[in-house]
Amino acid sequence: MKTTILYRPVGPAELELIAAAGFRAFPPRLPGQPIFYPVTNEAYAARIAREWNVRDSGAGFVTRFAVGSEFIARYPVQTVGGAECTELWVPAEELDEFNRHIVGSIEVVAEFR
Repeated sequence: MKTTILYRPVGPAELELIAAAGFRAFPPRLPGQPIFYPVTNEAYAARIAREWNVRDSGAGFVTRFAVGSEFIARYPVQTVGGAECTELWVPAEELDEFNRHIVGSIEVVAEFR
């Protein structure tokens, strides 16, 4: 199966929930969060973790994970700023299915404080 590598910037609380799931799934979205947005490159994920997660929660982490390429083809890449600011928009109600298509483990590849 072909996979695509994605990244997700998270704060400490979300990282704890990922760890509680055995680094195999992302937690459900909170009320008022209709979209789960993994990003397509590590540089953009690091920028979010550094600039937003550290400010909001004292620490930021970049996670990396693989997802089946055929499955994620249903989510077009969204550009939300400069050329490196690209992400997928996964409706919150589809997150369980998205998690089932993660191949292997979610790993932490960067930490900012």
